[in-house]
Amino acid sequence: MALYTSLVKTLKKEWFLLGMVLAIALAALFPGPGHSGGVMHLDKITGIGIGIIFFLHGVGLSPAAIRAGLGNWRLHLLTQSTTFVLYPLLWLCFAWLFNLLLPAALALGFCYLLVLPSTISSSVAMTSVAHGNVPGAIFNASLSNIIGIFITPLLVGWFMGVAGGALDLTHTIVSIAEMLLLPMIAGQLLRPTLLGWVQRHKSLTGKVDKLVILLIIYNAFCDSVTQGIWHDFSVPMLATAIALCVIILLLVVYLLQRLTRGLGFPVEDEIAALFCGTKKTLAAGVPMAKVIFGVDPRLGMLLLPIMLYHPLQIFYCAILANRYAKRPQLATA
Repeated sequence: MALYTSLVKTLKKEWFLLGMVLAIALAALFPGPGHSGGVMHLDKITGIGIGIIFFLHGVGLSPAAIRAGLGNWRLHLLTQSTTFVLYPLLWLCFAWLFNLLLPAALALGFCYLLVLPSTISSSVAMTSVAHGNVPGAIFNASLSNIIGIFITPLLVGWFMGVAGGALDLTHTIVSIAEMLLLPMIAGQLLRPTLLGWVQRHKSLTGKVDKLVILLIIYNAFCDSVTQGIWHDFSVPMLATAIALCVIILLLVVYLLQRLTRGLGFPVEDEIAALFCGTKKTLAAGVPMAKVIFGVDPRLGMLLLPIMLYHPLQIFYCAILANRYAKRPQLATA
């Protein structure tokens, strides 16, 4: 009975990760209903869902908390540089290796992973657990997502251009701004009216983004399966992709810890920089990919790196957060 209870608790806690696996399995078995233009019309439904996600993000964004974190420019500069300079530099330096080890679509997925903005909720949550600079984390995670609306498609366009691809940057940025930024602004404007309702129904509103992401993943993988993109995919290839995600995460964590300590950052700022700088957003990354790559049948494979990186970063950063929380300074404070 105890084992059953423990299993139920685990399933409830990890329902989103299990949902991603289930979405992929359903797409493999039943791709027909979920592909773009199919009977479920997921390409249209998910577009509406994306707007709702970022509207709720706008409602939940606290101007007071952002203002509280404004002054710490060294923390902001290092964190944003990690997200939008260090990670992309990894692609510039090692694109040849990704292309050597992986098929083109999966390699491009790693390119996309490396230019994504940070997460918001988990970055702030991990910083709080580790007793770090929470206002600084809120400011940087929020700023990263706003900057990413413009920087991510620019970097994707540049890297695709280097690889001989093409991307209509103006159209892409305008589309992303319309789909993500405008709902966020609308949510911020209506925050005084709706914040109380959103907080009272947090158990429901907190799951909206995850449910929409699951629909997008199912839609993307249905498109991939119907187009035969996965025929040459293998277990060793998956293992290689997971290994690359682990190496990237460990490398950036190591570099950030060395940088923050070398620059004399207080440990609270080190924590905020670490958890905001190393994270890559699945919540914004999946909708942005849908705008940037459209109904490209390779979208499922393009999304695979961020889907692998997401649980890895949560798991490893949770371990780090617990280590920071137990640091001797707090015990003697």
